[in-house]
Amino acid sequence: MSIKLAGNGLFESSRMILPEHREAWLAHIKEQKRRVKPELDEQEIQQISVTLGESYSSSCTVDLVVFNPFDDVHVSGVVVGLDVPARRVKLMLDDDIRYIPLAEIISAST
Repeated sequence: MSIKLAGNGLFESSRMILPEHREAWLAHIKEQKRRVKPELDEQEIQQISVTLGESYSSSCTVDLVVFNPFDDVHVSGVVVGLDVPARRVKLMLDDDIRYIPLAEIISAST
């Protein structure tokens, strides 16, 4: 009997993966690394709102940590507007304006 047919040799000699299968496998691995947004207690929410208010009133730079399912995003800028009905913050970065939802902010510091 040939060595190819012994044990798992039949499949060992014919390893091949289709590009579609590789993409699906990589997407599956990425989905396994997805995180759940942490629940903030009332004190942390209050601290974030105070920090955002201070940045808005005194035009000082604020450092925000914004939740992302795979990795936290650190953003630094000056709060130039608070859109209360839409529940988002208008943040002025160097030459760019970015709107950040309040629900996605994990922490804020000056």
